[in-house]
Amino acid sequence: MKSQSLILIVEDNREVRLAARFVLEDFGYQVEEVENPVQAHEFLHHTQPALIMLDMNFDLDSTSGEEGLRFLRNLKRDEIDIPVIAITAWSNTDLVVQAMQLGAVDFIEKPWQNQRLEQVIQQQLKISGLQKNNTALKQVLKPNCDKPIWQSAVMQHLMAQLSAVAQTDANILITGENGVGKSHIATWIHNQSQRNTHPFISLNMAAIPEQLFESELFGHVKGAFTDAKSERVGRFALAHQGTLFLDEIGTLPLAQQAKLLRVLETGEFEMVGSSKTLTSDVRLISATNAEFEQLIAKNEFRQDLYYRLNTFAFTIPALRERIDDIVPLAEHFLTSHGAKYNKPNLTIGPCAKQALMRYGWPGNTRELSHLMERAVLLCQNSVILANDLHLPHAQGNKLTDTLPEMTLEQAEKHLIVQALNKFDGNKNKAAQQLGITKQALYRRLEKYALEE
Repeated sequence: MKSQSLILIVEDNREVRLAARFVLEDFGYQVEEVENPVQAHEFLHHTQPALIMLDMNFDLDSTSGEEGLRFLRNLKRDEIDIPVIAITAWSNTDLVVQAMQLGAVDFIEKPWQNQRLEQVIQQQLKISGLQKNNTALKQVLKPNCDKPIWQSAVMQHLMAQLSAVAQTDANILITGENGVGKSHIATWIHNQSQRNTHPFISLNMAAIPEQLFESELFGHVKGAFTDAKSERVGRFALAHQGTLFLDEIGTLPLAQQAKLLRVLETGEFEMVGSSKTLTSDVRLISATNAEFEQLIAKNEFRQDLYYRLNTFAFTIPALRERIDDIVPLAEHFLTSHGAKYNKPNLTIGPCAKQALMRYGWPGNTRELSHLMERAVLLCQNSVILANDLHLPHAQGNKLTDTLPEMTLEQAEKHLIVQALNKFDGNKNKAAQQLGITKQALYRRLEKYALEE
């Protein structure tokens, strides 16, 4: 709810702070004000706002924006993860680029338009909420973990492929259902690439109104259209020499696809309202849950653009397709959320593990993270039981609850894993339980890479 969103305004001009307060409170936000970055740091010691509006220039230096940039550096140094919208009194492209490379999520020029201010804040709070909900998932993708989280053969193979491709500059298309972690895979690829010292710029295409697509991607000059009160830097310019991640690429309007295709082919583009050709050296990573074959068949997506996007294409499997990962991921999330809420040493009981493996996971890894966080908050003992999970539509221990979510092979693999867990890995007893010979069980263990 907006009423729960606290926005901190860091601005030395009292009249500007007051104007911003009136506007934001009218939109339903809570507002706090400070006069400079020093007071802002003191404020952050005891309160964490949902978003910060940061003026880039203060009394000490009225032109360079150095005080605002220093504040952003300090946030980065202290690992304070709060979205910051930079505020400038004039169009200063270099300052905007520096601010966003240091972590600012967007910028607003003074005097601002109230509708534009509300749009930017809403968009960044939405993105920030998704990022915070997936904090534990980001930890899964960190390199050099002591213990690999991915236990399934399909994910280990996929991550090995991604590790090799990350070292190239080739465009990558990531597909998969919502919640499988496409955006975090993109971040991981950037961090493993040779561009990791340069910006990683992300844009959720589904959150951008169609009339603003071109401006967001390429920028615009002052006066380019009615609301263009000043120059705006586009994402291609911001991502120069780094990585540009276009999430939900399947929502790109057909009218804009030719312009994206051109910049991918030549590296050239023009800001809206300008005839000057600019160039940008970016590595493009795209993601979608859409079926491109269907979009192309309906003439809703250009086939030539699709081929440009998918130099390498990878599909992140749904969680129900890699049962081996469910319990290790759940244990990882349990540890992460347990540390967050000061509940260490929690474990998952056998009945809870069985319930986790039988559930269909329509929300994938994101849903698993949320569910384990809720279990951590609600559990009364050190062992998480099945009842602590509160799984939706999970009635008793009937496998038929999840069969509609599985293929026949997935159901067979699930039954084998369940039988082996029940008898602590004893293959003779597991085979008897399944009604097959031991030799038949071994063949299936080899087929599904379950030998261990």
